[in-house]
Amino acid sequence: MPLKEYKPTSPGRRGMTGADFSEITKSEPEKSLLLPLKKNAGRSNQGRITVRHRGGGAKRMLRIIDFKRDKFGIPGRVVSIEYDPNRSARIALINYLDGEKRYILAPLGLKVGDIVKSGEDAEIKPGNAIPLSLIPTGTLIHNIELNLGKGGQIVRSAGAVAQLMGKEKDYALVRLPSGEIRKVHSKCMATIGQIGNVEHQNISLGKAGRRRLMGWRPSVRGSAMTPRDHPHGGGEGRAPIGMPGPKTPWGKPALGFRTRRRKTTDRMIVKRRTA
Repeated sequence: MPLKEYKPTSPGRRGMTGADFSEITKSEPEKSLLLPLKKNAGRSNQGRITVRHRGGGAKRMLRIIDFKRDKFGIPGRVVSIEYDPNRSARIALINYLDGEKRYILAPLGLKVGDIVKSGEDAEIKPGNAIPLSLIPTGTLIHNIELNLGKGGQIVRSAGAVAQLMGKEKDYALVRLPSGEIRKVHSKCMATIGQIGNVEHQNISLGKAGRRRLMGWRPSVRGSAMTPRDHPHGGGEGRAPIGMPGPKTPWGKPALGFRTRRRKTTDRMIVKRRTA
């Protein structure tokens, strides 16, 4: 999928690139698989902002994606490749033999008319979902389950791909896009192939307005604030931080400070993404 370059008709257009959508075969989504998507502008159920710099953005509808791939043994035909405004990957509309329709993440190379299947008897080809125990070592995979039956939780964004490195008793060793190698139970499902829209990471937004359409608001520097609003604030003119390390607005260390709390899954990590 090549990128589309714009003519520099304005400073914002200069250097701007975008997707050419050449792989999209249908412009309107399947109505039976749509849900309204309510925005919360980064606020919790108490009305307080818990995620800063969010709000506004284009109005969207939620597409119901089948991450579980639990339609075992029933083949489905790819009806269309569609755009999903809620994710970087493209989605494929599957029409199963029993008449049910579902959306799945579209892997690289999946075309209209292809047959996909999930279960132990499925072939090793892009779009098929198979338990890790039956996937050959070295196969490229995505949409990997971490808990049996919960559905794929990792390796779901555009161009992402993991690799099955080996098998040990009840666990499979998977190398994730970050370089981390972790153990995943061999009964968990994974989908064959790399996720499509691989050029997504090379898109240059070009202007702030495109970021606003995605629902991201501006981020104000702490040094531009007052001392009551941020630890970096205050001072005559431009002042240095004046304390060990940069801080969050609430005084916690930022940039490099370890915030990982889920120590229970440490035993599943064979090799960390960082040295």
